[in-house]
Amino acid sequence: MANLKTHEKVIFEKLFDRSGYVLDFTDATFQEFFKEHHIDINHQKYHINGTSKMKRLRAFWQIESDETVGNVLLGLLQYAEVKSQVDQDDKKIALEVINKLLGKQAFQEPKEDNFINLEFSQLNLSLLAIDPQFERVIQQRVDEIEKSLKSGSALAVIFLCGSTLEGLLQDKATKHPKEFNSAKSAPKNKDGKVLPIHEWTLNALIDVAYETSYIEDDIKKFSSALRDFRNYIHPRQQAISNFNPDNHTAKISWQVLQATIASLSGQRK
Repeated sequence: MANLKTHEKVIFEKLFDRSGYVLDFTDATFQEFFKEHHIDINHQKYHINGTSKMKRLRAFWQIESDETVGNVLLGLLQYAEVKSQVDQDDKKIALEVINKLLGKQAFQEPKEDNFINLEFSQLNLSLLAIDPQFERVIQQRVDEIEKSLKSGSALAVIFLCGSTLEGLLQDKATKHPKEFNSAKSAPKNKDGKVLPIHEWTLNALIDVAYETSYIEDDIKKFSSALRDFRNYIHPRQQAISNFNPDNHTAKISWQVLQATIASLSGQRK
């Protein structure tokens, strides 16, 4: 059972409860969100309060451990922030509770303005130590992203940044399988066995790359829009998710990709 006091539960009720719904999740996207955290939210044990999404979420934090609940609440908070569904003052309070659950000291949260103003103009792709053909493809995508940013094609930037990020992290994971497979956040099947790396989602790759110190905390924090980029490829799913990226979201996504390239190639100090 998570160590949440009554007033702390009220914080998350205020943040996430939408008359029994949780934010704007559908049944399918709610299940998919928890699946990314290796949880079957449709399991009978979460029906102790009822079957609505919010009632299952309440049962979840009644049943599960501090760490498990903390990670899920953090993911929900990041999701709400991407969808502009969270007040910044409420967010700060929620983060204090989440850090307590995760056993972390209070820390200075990476600030969006600082992140978006980082300069990566001198990135050298050759320092990534990838094969020449792969490097050429990455360079082509970087060029295309810059063109899309100038033309205001935000959705195209999201797709290009997301797929490129996934490719680079998967390449790193493939070259360091023991390190990635032994991470606590490595995705597992129902039998508890780590999935083959080629089956990992971008969400899993980001979490493990952060755990293994290949990327920094600001990359993990600001990668929210990219984590679900595959969902937005299909117009119907984009409509269901109510995802309408603007140039600001595109710029953050581009910063995430550049920061990752800098981290993976040792160009970020």
